[in-house]
Amino acid sequence: MSAPRPDAPPPLPADAREVDAPDPATYPRSVLFIAGAGRSGTSTLAGIASLLGLHVPQPEVEADETNPKGFGEPRWVVEQHDRWLAEVGVTVSDARPTAWFETGRVATREPERIRCAQWLEPHFAERRELVVKDPRLSWFLPLWQIAAARAGARSVFATMLRPPAEVVGSKQKYYANRLGSAHLAASWVNMLLHTERATRGGDGRVFVRYHDLLDDWTKVLDRLGRDLDLRHVQQTGYEQIRDVHRFVDPGLRRVSADLDDLALPRRLHALVGETWSQLSALAEPDGDTEEARRGLDELLEAYTELYEESEAIARSTAVAAADRARREAAATARPTSVVDRVPHGVRAAVPPAVRRGVRRALGQARPGGPGGPGGPAGPGGR
Repeated sequence: MSAPRPDAPPPLPADAREVDAPDPATYPRSVLFIAGAGRSGTSTLAGIASLLGLHVPQPEVEADETNPKGFGEPRWVVEQHDRWLAEVGVTVSDARPTAWFETGRVATREPERIRCAQWLEPHFAERRELVVKDPRLSWFLPLWQIAAARAGARSVFATMLRPPAEVVGSKQKYYANRLGSAHLAASWVNMLLHTERATRGGDGRVFVRYHDLLDDWTKVLDRLGRDLDLRHVQQTGYEQIRDVHRFVDPGLRRVSADLDDLALPRRLHALVGETWSQLSALAEPDGDTEEARRGLDELLEAYTELYEESEAIARSTAVAAADRARREAAATARPTSVVDRVPHGVRAAVPPAVRRGVRRALGQARPGGPGGPGGPAGPGGR
């Protein structure tokens, strides 16, 4: 799919692809699932796919200052993912390898499978090729594959790849992060290696480097359209191409960083670097080989081992944090009396006998005090 720049001369009106284009109503049902870590360019790819003719189910999540050109995310999907993650106690950027077992259980729920298939169905009336994107999507890919199949649709995947230091830096810049760069880097490894494994099924997949997309989106989308057999992309017209040229802005890459900038622990640093190297190779033509997959499986084993060792060593820290949280919760929940809410300076100015009388009247006499449980009886107490 070659494309003129926006300032190029007007194209000839007789574009053979447009004249002989098949009827979109005859396209096979397909769902392009865009996966990957947040802040890795998933919104840019979803926006391009939408401009080229794929349908983003409405309503969408509204744009904001963190993503001024829009997210390309169906609101219903985001709400479901948030609900499921809360139910199983997993966060969007969870670094635990075991978190995938928790979210995997959601895919076994028949009501959720039915609900997702029923949600997909009416959107095919708008277009027969949909695009579904959300940074939480990777946690539930098996569920969505089943739902798409039940709706009679193909499942194809595009995984966005951005250097991990830039992903971490972007999250630190735009999102509240209390756990530090080491946690975010580990969660990137956890997310991408499990996403790679989960997308081995389905009807096709591609890996897209964010920098390649910004440098020459036409080349990237030409490959994506052919490899995933997305008819709207293959039948792109000049007006759509010009719309995408106006949409894609190299200035969207607002964070640049190097892995050394993160100051990661030595073993994690090496694992993150090797994971990026091997995943990036998948974006090359003919790079998605069985040998490459075996290498990624080995990296996943190495990450799981590193995380389990770190978790075992840091057990005291986890226990101390849990104890501190319980103490803080108990202190917050401790009830206070009406009298105790009066400022100390005001209470001190009240004669002690009057204060005791007020407490007795309110049923809040202090234990051990005159008239209180276990204390000497006050006047009239006998």
